[in-house]
Amino acid sequence: MTVAVVVGGGSGIGAAVVHRQRLQGAEVLVWDRGDEADIRCDITDAAQVDEATDVTIERIGVPSLVTVTAGIGHSAMFLDAPVDEWDRVVGTNAKGVWLVIRALARHMLDNGGGSIVVTSSVSAQLADKLMGLYCVSKAALDMVIAVAALEWAPTIRVNGVAPGVTDTAMLGPVPRERGWLRGVAERTALGRLGTPDDIAEAILALHEIGWVTGQVLTCDGGLSLHSP
Repeated sequence: MTVAVVVGGGSGIGAAVVHRQRLQGAEVLVWDRGDEADIRCDITDAAQVDEATDVTIERIGVPSLVTVTAGIGHSAMFLDAPVDEWDRVVGTNAKGVWLVIRALARHMLDNGGGSIVVTSSVSAQLADKLMGLYCVSKAALDMVIAVAALEWAPTIRVNGVAPGVTDTAMLGPVPRERGWLRGVAERTALGRLGTPDDIAEAILALHEIGWVTGQVLTCDGGLSLHSP
């Protein structure tokens, strides 16, 4: 039986990955900060990550598939962002993911390896003056993916997906049918916002493609083909 861990699997894209993997017969353990978690874990806390790793090994053994969708959004101009927000955003979206994947990779390397896929963003490549810290955090994450893939090859493949605007709780109560989000849908080549299941499909595909590592797959319905 395939053994999998989904970090951030309590909601959104992560929950969609969990649902698909369980339908395929995998044993899946969910790490999250919320009540939906099998293991509660704040990925910014190295001690919690190490503890969650130990509990995972005890419960289900060493995973062969690891998906990390945990992350936070942020909106502020560079000139306005509080200094401690840099540490919070980059510390979650880049450092936190690094803490998770290296903790699990140590065991995977000794157990035949596998595949790791993490969630980046088109914002890693598209500068947005309203989302500077978020853009920086995801750009850093893209390099985490590349270095991890090189360091842990050929035993572990490490890849990422880069969603565009995806209809998850991170968008909050912003109306989908008008205003900013309607504009996003209209300039997306495929004519709508992304869904968690759209991104989950890409994540599962990357887990299966054996000759790909160190890559970040843009999964945005064509939004970044024409985005102001």
